[in-house]
Amino acid sequence: MNASTPDVTKPPKEPFSWRREIQQWLVLILIVLGIHSFVAKPFFIPSESMMATLLVGDRLIVSKYPYGFSYLSPSLPVLPHIPGRLFGRYPDPGDIVVIKSPADGADWIKRVIALPGDTVELRDGELFLNGKPVPRVRQAYTELKVTPNTDCPYMPQFRGMNAAGVPVCRYPTYRETLPNGRTFNTLDMAMTERDNFGPITVPEGALFMMGDNRDNSMDSRVPPEIGGLGLVPYENIVGRAEFTTFSLDGSQTLNPLTWWGALRGDRAFMSLRK
Repeated sequence: MNASTPDVTKPPKEPFSWRREIQQWLVLILIVLGIHSFVAKPFFIPSESMMATLLVGDRLIVSKYPYGFSYLSPSLPVLPHIPGRLFGRYPDPGDIVVIKSPADGADWIKRVIALPGDTVELRDGELFLNGKPVPRVRQAYTELKVTPNTDCPYMPQFRGMNAAGVPVCRYPTYRETLPNGRTFNTLDMAMTERDNFGPITVPEGALFMMGDNRDNSMDSRVPPEIGGLGLVPYENIVGRAEFTTFSLDGSQTLNPLTWWGALRGDRAFMSLRK
């Protein structure tokens, strides 16, 4: 043997083992499920109930831990109904929260408006909390480019053209400011039966939630028996919406060449905690 050549002996290659492969995949699946159940999960906006804050086609991240954990926290429905939350606290009014619908167990996303003990009322679209009107200031119209995901389907009278000749939806917009200082835009396009509600006092262990699109949101104003959300049990909180990741306008197809053109670049990584 040449003295200058190191004696390197390669360890024998381990034979392929299905058992080892399955174990590695199981560990990976458990890690993913653990993150999805207790840290964060992705969420997709399927409806217009949170316009103009959130649009159909927005993708976002929902953190699972800010309000503690309940029997609904695991991604797989493995636990029986258990009241309360572990390490739990109530959301702040104004938080955008994903909850499990008490009626069908589907994930819904709404804004927290009132907590236990608060009295909620709407008069001709104006929100009152504990007998006091929530400040509501008219804003410029919210203007959204017409796309397959935003097509003014219920209010064609708000469809028009912008200065560049591009079809847009223009929605009447109001800025509301809750007593804790949280402020956000809402859409209010017409007088509907949901513009007059209550008063009701939120019971212990429940939340009152509304969509920012006040005329197109089946929220706590609407009982679950007729397709609404109703008052939301504390245990049904899934997590807090943190930020968007990306958004698609609905024009994409299975052809990857269409994906880039469907991206709404201005809606990437928008904070939802303002």
